[in-house]
Amino acid sequence: MTVRIEIADGVALVTLDRPERHNAIDLDTAEELTAAWRAFRFDDSVRSAVITGAGGRAFCTGVDRSVDVPQPPSPYSLDDPLLRIGPKANDLWKPVIAAVDGMACGGAFYLLGEAEFIIASQTATFFDPHTTYGMVSAYESIHMAQRMPLGEIARLSLMGTAERLGAARAHEIGLVSELTAPGAAAEVALRRAAAVAAQPTGAVQGTVRALWAAKEAARAQALAQAPSLIALGSLPPERQAELFAARKRDPAR
Repeated sequence: MTVRIEIADGVALVTLDRPERHNAIDLDTAEELTAAWRAFRFDDSVRSAVITGAGGRAFCTGVDRSVDVPQPPSPYSLDDPLLRIGPKANDLWKPVIAAVDGMACGGAFYLLGEAEFIIASQTATFFDPHTTYGMVSAYESIHMAQRMPLGEIARLSLMGTAERLGAARAHEIGLVSELTAPGAAAEVALRRAAAVAAQPTGAVQGTVRALWAAKEAARAQALAQAPSLIALGSLPPERQAELFAARKRDPAR
């Protein structure tokens, strides 16, 4: 199992448990996240949830580069293992709080983009490496453009690995709703989730649904364009792998 789930007092703590891989998501992890969100829909003991990462060094660093997902030849189709890892993608309208310690980058934005709000420690950092490796940041940028000023997400996504958004700046622009001491994000998020879980669950879920309705049409239309943008704008996989390998050899680049 690569996802740990603990349920207490109406709150589910969902922990990405691959600290040796900076909680990168492989196919098993993607399936386990999907199964967890879908199961919570039927579980009356879960009234809110917290998503976090194990180890303290990273919340999540996106898709595991060792995952080989064959792609259809059409630029209008895309097999993306991360498309179903978020709660909203699985029709879960119980509130989810993200607790970020350490790095959150790339595919982590699928999870952050579908959380109700984000609590982060003072050592958290956010970045998007896609363009550095010749990849289009489509789903990631669309998700985060719903949560950040356009200029901020443009800076983050276009500059690739050259840009790091620190926790203080993320809080200043509204991406993060609350800062905590290092290592305390999950603890604080659990307290906030418990307060939410104490409210009548029907009213809470209806409010969550109303909040998402405010931006849903624009978000859905933007996400529909993502497959063709990725197919048309990304370098071939072998060239991406070369850039990734070069970066690993020379991290200072």
